[in-house]
Amino acid sequence: MKTILIIEDQPDMRENIATILEMEDHAVLTAENGREGIEMAREEKPDLILCDVMMPEMDGHEVLNALRADRTIAGTPFIFLTAKGEKRDLRQGMNLGADDYLTKPVSAPELLGAIGARLERELKRSAGFNPDFSSAAPLETLGLTPREAEVLLWVAQGKSNPEIATILGAAENTIKVHLAHIFEKLGADNRHAASLIALEKLGA
Repeated sequence: MKTILIIEDQPDMRENIATILEMEDHAVLTAENGREGIEMAREEKPDLILCDVMMPEMDGHEVLNALRADRTIAGTPFIFLTAKGEKRDLRQGMNLGADDYLTKPVSAPELLGAIGARLERELKRSAGFNPDFSSAAPLETLGLTPREAEVLLWVAQGKSNPEIATILGAAENTIKVHLAHIFEKLGADNRHAASLIALEKLGA
């Protein structure tokens, strides 16, 4: 059983997400605002945090900054919950160090898939496999341009072309072009092969 903290100011959304997680036997903590969420995270040390971006008083970006500055919980997986159309907020959040994002309203399979992927990564990290996703610079040593390295960094984290386009503020077709160049330079036939090469480099 994993403990998951939900920081969400909308009661219906908070309760719906909590119900989905409880049905999967997760222990669920809930907070209705950012300040309460930070206090709960520090006290309870959850395994993962889901946090809304747009909240009164203290928004999700401020919450993430506070948590990343606290050494006792700085490494806790953090997933943003963002409304459709908040692309600027999304890019800012990912640049601040969020592990992932989900667009509301989120479906149960999407929610559980994202959480499962982050928890699995934490398991691998604790077992000694710990790729560093904080910078795309190591991927440039594979012969990639800085922009291609950025694209591959997100591919290695399981992001789709539309998601990468949003995060990087680029057109989806541009991402496709970069990806084609990446495959050619790495001698990779598909995203999975390219991801394995990237993970090996990032985990070195």
